[in-house]
Amino acid sequence: MSRARDVAYDCVMAVSTEGAYANLLLPSLLEKAGLEGRDAGFTTELAYGALRMRGLYDAIIGKASGRDPRDLDPEVRVALWLGTHQAIAMRVPAHAAVNETVDQVRRERGAGAAKFANAIMRRVTERDAEGWLAAVAAGDSRAAVATRHSHPEWVVRELEEALAADGHGGEVTALLESDNSPARVTLVARPGLIDREELIQQAGGEAGEYSPYAVVLPGGRPGDLEAVADATAAVQDEGSQVVAAALAYAQPVEPGERWLDLCSGPGGKAALLGALAADGAATLDAVELHPHRADLVRRSTRAVPEGVVTVHTGDGTTWGEDEAYDRIVLDAPCSGLGALRRRPESRWRRQPEDLPELVDLQKALLANAERLLAPGGLLAYITCSPVLAETREIVAGTTLRQLDARDAVAAVTGTVPRMWGEGPHVQLWTHVHGTDAMFLALLEKPLS
Repeated sequence: MSRARDVAYDCVMAVSTEGAYANLLLPSLLEKAGLEGRDAGFTTELAYGALRMRGLYDAIIGKASGRDPRDLDPEVRVALWLGTHQAIAMRVPAHAAVNETVDQVRRERGAGAAKFANAIMRRVTERDAEGWLAAVAAGDSRAAVATRHSHPEWVVRELEEALAADGHGGEVTALLESDNSPARVTLVARPGLIDREELIQQAGGEAGEYSPYAVVLPGGRPGDLEAVADATAAVQDEGSQVVAAALAYAQPVEPGERWLDLCSGPGGKAALLGALAADGAATLDAVELHPHRADLVRRSTRAVPEGVVTVHTGDGTTWGEDEAYDRIVLDAPCSGLGALRRRPESRWRRQPEDLPELVDLQKALLANAERLLAPGGLLAYITCSPVLAETREIVAGTTLRQLDARDAVAAVTGTVPRMWGEGPHVQLWTHVHGTDAMFLALLEKPLS
């Protein structure tokens, strides 16, 4: 397992010191190292677990060393995260966790640092997980809850407020626990391009619970599937599928309708909407600010019938002609606090001071979407965040009329509207629905 540990170390170092993204970097590192099966699974759990739980592990390392972990050399701190995760979360024997960590530090920082790491890891292995939680995160204060579940305290506060506003007060522990559980791999069978049953047979998965296009995989490498390679299917969270499809299900599609995806990169929602547009004889314009992400949208939508989807590179806050579109999806850039289980490093990268800038951008995008929407047209405002400042408070500032999104979501999922909260918006929750915590508001421009 030494090579597996080395790959995990390289991944966590790159993420924590160079701004890399684990979900993008780790697959290439695994392939380069030739790791598959059990070794690849060990590496993934080790890297993701260390990144996800680093807040708790910093508290443990600080208690064991009597030093602020932020003052340690990055190489030592990362190695100690990995060692601590092995010792208290992966059932790795204590001697192996200690020895591998010390060897890693010796290679990176020399004998003196290795001696320090040896002392710290020996203290770490003196207690089990419960013992350490009692030592560094006792009680029910927000700070203790944040440490215990390894989330920044400000994130816990925002989630508590969002849960309470949505009728889920007192459920923050369940939500934080779900953030720390790896997400299942879910595919979308793009309608008209591949039948879901055919994708189930090809992938060896099972039908999703909510989306009529979702296939949940037991494991494996989805990129190896033929349907994913030819873009008739793709990896896409079930909640993302539901909120995107709701725009098409909200009312019957008339032939010739013009649709717009105003922030379309990397293209998952654009491809699903493009497939639905093709089925209804509509067309879709997909706008993306960054050229390299616009290329991703083109790649994602390449299986949609020719002439249905047109990809544009442009600024979503200013792009487009007045009242040109019958339906618009605005999947706004946001804090991403609804997808923390997928992006283990994101909870540590975001800061509370990021929110005002994001909110200003969301308002500007929504204002332009309102300008582009034709009278009688529908707009789906979507975020992968439950934070009130990015969701309800944004929608409250528009002049558009808010419809009951529960009806559209019920139509997509084959359920009843009351299942989706009090309305008029729909807020999905990871601990309730097993999806990313997606927010959906459906807005309509009056005819006059």
